[in-house]
Amino acid sequence: MADPKRLYGLNALVFNAGGGIGEAIARTLLKHGATVVAADTPNSGVEQLFQRVRGITGVASSLTDADRLPMLVEDAVEKLGSLDIIVIDLPLRQDGPFEKSDEALENHLKRRALLTMAVCRAALPHLKQSPQGRIINMGFLRSCFAADGADAQARAEQDLANLTRALAAETGEFGITANYIQPGAVMTPQSREVFRKDKSLRDHCIQSSAQRRLGEPVDVAKVALFLASDDAVFVNGTGVAVDGGRLGN
Repeated sequence: MADPKRLYGLNALVFNAGGGIGEAIARTLLKHGATVVAADTPNSGVEQLFQRVRGITGVASSLTDADRLPMLVEDAVEKLGSLDIIVIDLPLRQDGPFEKSDEALENHLKRRALLTMAVCRAALPHLKQSPQGRIINMGFLRSCFAADGADAQARAEQDLANLTRALAAETGEFGITANYIQPGAVMTPQSREVFRKDKSLRDHCIQSSAQRRLGEPVDVAKVALFLASDDAVFVNGTGVAVDGGRLGN
């Protein structure tokens, strides 16, 4: 775990990397030896963000169009030469925090599954050629759910767990691992905007964490680094909660 270059020679594609968790993951993977394509939406400023960062190439593209995602994967492979690690964090947005498990949430989950599979189908031929193929799925932030939205949050995490286990079963024979990270209340640009509008939700998230604080993107990035590394070679089809420990909801 102490080797700062334990991803040396590996290539990664990180989604939603124009800020917050995605940016932290891209920078952390780079720090530990990987070469990274950091993808985000056209209005994210991702290209400018990494313009002077050697080892990270920012790419602007739609991340919510299933028909265009395979082209993004192929573009990343062309830039990198190969592909070993994909971190899938999709910028799906809703009007406000989910309060319950209803049709709106189910539509979001179906959309996430469709987009995730579009990425994985495109990446799989390349990951099969990797000595260390990794798929890392990101769950919705705690700030996507209202204070009384614990049931909706659990439904969303269970859906991602099922999807990730299915990917692990499909790809495990090729030496590829598929895992997910479930962030808690992490202070990202998206969360900051939600908490600005609803300070009571921010306070609820803090009080619901055993560590009594909000998380930082780097807290999640360190777990992504572990899952991407050889240290996690026999960790497959499972998830890691990065939430400081849950109390109550």
